[in-house]
Amino acid sequence: MATLRLIMNHNLFLRDPQETNLGRKIIEDTIALIDELGFEKFTFKKLAERINSTEASIYRYFENKHKLLVYLIAWYWNWLEYKIDFGTQNVQEPQKKLEIALGIIAEKKVKDPFFPQIDEEALYRIVIAESDKTYLTKQVDEDNKEGLFRGFKSLCKKIASFIKEINPEFKYPHSLISTVLEAGHQQLFFAKHLPALSDFSTSRNPAQWHDDNEDFLKELVFNMISA
Repeated sequence: MATLRLIMNHNLFLRDPQETNLGRKIIEDTIALIDELGFEKFTFKKLAERINSTEASIYRYFENKHKLLVYLIAWYWNWLEYKIDFGTQNVQEPQKKLEIALGIIAEKKVKDPFFPQIDEEALYRIVIAESDKTYLTKQVDEDNKEGLFRGFKSLCKKIASFIKEINPEFKYPHSLISTVLEAGHQQLFFAKHLPALSDFSTSRNPAQWHDDNEDFLKELVFNMISA
């Protein structure tokens, strides 16, 4: 099967990790290690030990672990946009395109064979648990100027365009979709760890929370834009 490669903003890295075996190994094992330990306990030292390399070799690709996390989250948003583009390429009806996009946001993530170096299921858990750490920082404005959040903004703009097609008079398409993208991940975290903050049924198999999540997002968006 052919493999694909997403184009990433060059400001996310010092050297593109997709170009070398070591770089791909850094990404693969970073996902596994952050999924296992959490971002706070993740260090380049632990990563170097895991991949049988040196911290210096990792620093040749990423200047610090924050930039590495931003890279992973940016890759995830770019991957979601790719999946939405693929899923809607032959769809003309904007309402159907919006339904497909919301379904992709909410669905349980599984490993994508077109990107064999990435464990999308583990990365999804990282996005749920860690993504807000990429922008709730003192340097958020500098990071934004460098285009580090371009993937998230591009995804938001694409889905907002579906809303504009459905209801050109709706005033808040980008606000709604940026909220939905955050809520779609937060509700799964709340359902698992802070169930009082979610209405997803704790009596159901957690695998079914993705169905609850999709229903919630669709009801939220379509009720808003039709009000």
